[in-house]
Amino acid sequence: MASIEKDADGFYTPAAAGAHTHTVLTADAVGENTDLIKSSFEVSVTLADQQGDPNSPLYSIKTFEQLGLHQDLLRGVYDMGFSKPSKIQERALPLLLANPPQNMIGQSQSGTGKTAAFVLTMLSRVDFSINKPQALCLAPSRELARQIMSVVVAMGKHTPVQTEYAIRDHLPKSVTRVTAQVIVGTPGTMTDLIRRRVIDVSEVKIFVLDEADDMLNQDGLGEQTLRVKNQLPKTHPVQIVLFSATFPDHVRNFANKFAPRANKIELQKTELSVDNIRQFYMDCRDEDHKYEVLVSLYNLLTIGQSIIFCQHRHTADRISQRMTTEGHKVASLHGAKDASERDAIIDSFREGREKVLITTNVIARGIDILQVNMVVNYDLPLMNERGDWKNKTDLQPDIETYIHRIGRTGRFGRKGISINFVHDKRTWQQMEVIEQATGRGIIRIETNDLDEMEEQMKKALK
Repeated sequence: MASIEKDADGFYTPAAAGAHTHTVLTADAVGENTDLIKSSFEVSVTLADQQGDPNSPLYSIKTFEQLGLHQDLLRGVYDMGFSKPSKIQERALPLLLANPPQNMIGQSQSGTGKTAAFVLTMLSRVDFSINKPQALCLAPSRELARQIMSVVVAMGKHTPVQTEYAIRDHLPKSVTRVTAQVIVGTPGTMTDLIRRRVIDVSEVKIFVLDEADDMLNQDGLGEQTLRVKNQLPKTHPVQIVLFSATFPDHVRNFANKFAPRANKIELQKTELSVDNIRQFYMDCRDEDHKYEVLVSLYNLLTIGQSIIFCQHRHTADRISQRMTTEGHKVASLHGAKDASERDAIIDSFREGREKVLITTNVIARGIDILQVNMVVNYDLPLMNERGDWKNKTDLQPDIETYIHRIGRTGRFGRKGISINFVHDKRTWQQMEVIEQATGRGIIRIETNDLDEMEEQMKKALK
């Protein structure tokens, strides 16, 4: 077995091995009878060892049966409405499920079935006769952790799998040992539970990071995530799986060390902006006018469901309180609210009881709510909001967060629209940078003529 040492960046890594790269174009889009997105983008697959044979019949699967899954898992997959693998699943699952297990760095557009791919892998690795943690999954937010768990429970419903959360205020202090086989949580709580030996990691076989670029990019989350990884057992290999819609270059380098010798599935950069989302902007006179325009949009916001993103928590609360006072039904969600309130708000929105959710970046990533057909960037996302950004005066737009935010609509190939509020020269320039970076035009909507505005938006929603 290769020796394992700690390097200068704090990683425990075995000696490096050579990588074998093979680039393929995707085959035909997935079948007509599936809800999953039809994809025509180029996928680059990098295989970490010589045994990853692209000519193998398992390399590109067309049905879930070809994976050799346990019947109980296969039933769970079909019960969830998956009839055929999506493109990312078709490429990733044979590599994820291969033995011996290999690391994976996967990148795919939002709403293409990434969660189902890594959940299926976690459940396939579990030995249900052992009542110890065997699969750990980390997400950047409580909301995303709960959503991932709902997929674990649904997909594993015909198996005896035991599950548990590692999220704030979930486990009573009296719990001294978690015996669940699959644990989903956030980095801080997972670190704490492992440190206190409430979670015994000696049998862990697979470690998954969802929204991996966010997890490895932020000072706080990155450090805590690395701490979890470094506490995993050294006595046997642990499969490390990273998934995200975006991987900026500096994060990609870090990811390569975090998941050494990984198989890689990557989209070309030009394919990252979701094509079925129509992007608009509204030219507002000033900050106050932004609020007036938002209120005038209310009837459109409630045709389906809408998410309104703000830069600060206090902005989200202020808009929510003001709109509620004026008789509009909206909810606000951000990290300062207590755990039970956050859970109740997102559950209510997910079930359609709330139509309009005003929030910060806390749900910019990974959240799947199919009825959301409109995203409003009340404030554009900026690089200085990120924990790792050193120059706090920098007001460059955060392209990755923008792509993730607008990706909350147009899920699984459905139509969606996004609206950016622009109110001065600076925000106008920021939007131009976004337009250039994504390579997609952002269309102006007249804000002085409400009838014309409504007409334009309704047409886009059809």
